[in-house]
Amino acid sequence: MKIAQIASLWERVPPPAYGGAELVVSLLTDELVRRGHEVTLFASGDSISLAQLESVHPRALRLDSTVKEPGVYEMMQLGRVYEQANQFDVIHSHMGCSAIPYTGLVKTPTVHTLHGIFTPDNEKLFTHAKNQPYVSISNAQREARLGLNYVATVYNGVALDTYKFHAQPDNPPYLAFLGRISPEKGTHLAIAIAKQTGWHLKIGGKVDRVDVDYYEEAIKPHIDGKQIEFLGELNHVQKNALMGGAVATLFPITWREPFGLVMIESMASGTPVIGIDLGSAPEVIAHGKTGFLCHTVEECVAALDSVPQLSRTDCRQHIADNFSVQRMVDGYEAVYQQILEGRFAKNGQSRSLPRLSKYSVS
Repeated sequence: MKIAQIASLWERVPPPAYGGAELVVSLLTDELVRRGHEVTLFASGDSISLAQLESVHPRALRLDSTVKEPGVYEMMQLGRVYEQANQFDVIHSHMGCSAIPYTGLVKTPTVHTLHGIFTPDNEKLFTHAKNQPYVSISNAQREARLGLNYVATVYNGVALDTYKFHAQPDNPPYLAFLGRISPEKGTHLAIAIAKQTGWHLKIGGKVDRVDVDYYEEAIKPHIDGKQIEFLGELNHVQKNALMGGAVATLFPITWREPFGLVMIESMASGTPVIGIDLGSAPEVIAHGKTGFLCHTVEECVAALDSVPQLSRTDCRQHIADNFSVQRMVDGYEAVYQQILEGRFAKNGQSRSLPRLSKYSVS
């Protein structure tokens, strides 16, 4: 099968540090190539992939201070994709709603994986194109009121062999928090949990420009380098070490997180997750087995007493069974097959479909 993957130009694929969607695109693209598909990745020029790479800019836009209008490069990228659309069997966009205006100009079908959230602005475009094929990354992400044509939910996956398994937490013990330092990720609540219990908390993450005030006012005053440590933005190895060495990873979100890659990265490392029961958390955490779903800071505090009863091996196995790269790519292969079958049936064509790999599912 000939497949085009479209990634955001804002971050490299795979990301050197923070960037959940870009990591997913990287894992998906490389595994599709391994399965024998002919894949072209449209991404920033510094991306690294087994696929053929095409780019309109030599590096991630986030790292290029000379770029003042990033939207121009996005339009250039999408223009390049759809100018050669007839070379592909399917186009897979990870760009939110950005590709929608281009899809009706070509015969090649486009599937859209929605990695983000709906906003009052972007949902206008989504509802205008509600019959396009969409993939959600959790059932909780869906908004039934929009009436979108969801063809599947495909959970994000991780490459388990790139995560060192930590059979025991480090000594002295600590709690971990990893993610953007922002109100919706609940960094302040992680600090509150640590302070109420006296636990040592290690925080890893980046501070976006829009969250500088939040960091300065709600987070920085509590960082003492002793009980509350801030480690900054971490790469893959550092993230694995942070979460793998922790007694538990805190996931005290205050919003409907569409997926939350941190949860599966933590469990892949062997570390259970204590999270707030919002968004995708109940679809990812096996309550009482790989972590605990809570509703308040007080419940998170109480859950810490039960963490020693959990098996770190079970955490790792939960990811192997449900959130592996192989399972994720199985899901996307099935989506491509479904879309192509629908296209050929609609057009009354009898052409044989591209044969999928042994991993494909019905």
